[in-house]
Amino acid sequence: MSNNTPTQPAKVARKTTSARPVAAQAAKPRKAVAKAADAVSASQRIDEKIASLHDWRGERLAEIRKLIHEVDPDVVEEWKWMGTPVWSHEGMYALANPHKGKVKLTFFHGAQLPDPKQLFNAGLGSKWRAMDIFEGDKIDKTALKALLRAAVAYNTAHAVPKSKGSRA
Repeated sequence: MSNNTPTQPAKVARKTTSARPVAAQAAKPRKAVAKAADAVSASQRIDEKIASLHDWRGERLAEIRKLIHEVDPDVVEEWKWMGTPVWSHEGMYALANPHKGKVKLTFFHGAQLPDPKQLFNAGLGSKWRAMDIFEGDKIDKTALKALLRAAVAYNTAHAVPKSKGSRA
């Protein structure tokens, strides 16, 4: 056997099949879809999400949203990840999702926030912290407002990445 196989065409083939052009092509339809979806504002989508929950989870989500607006009148409501309400102030600081038997309120920089009342009971990772709120649980509004204020203060004082997704 001779080793006269040209190596140059293989190198050229690798360059033309790089992931970059494929990723760029894949991103184009997403952007088009996102622009079409922006016709409804994030606040309207959150309203619809709350209204669609015909049980205690909708009431709890509405209560959390109200507390966020009381603490942070300059909050930006966002709609992300195909159905997640997110609240931002110089970067995202909280999100809330209704699950089958709970509402989960997650703080993006929760590990950096003081939690003297120990509201965080889930998502105890290196960065995020969360609260799982179950039916019948009563929210300690004073403690939650303190956490929300701390989250806004954290975002204001630190170089938190700004949101790149849907803000409509």
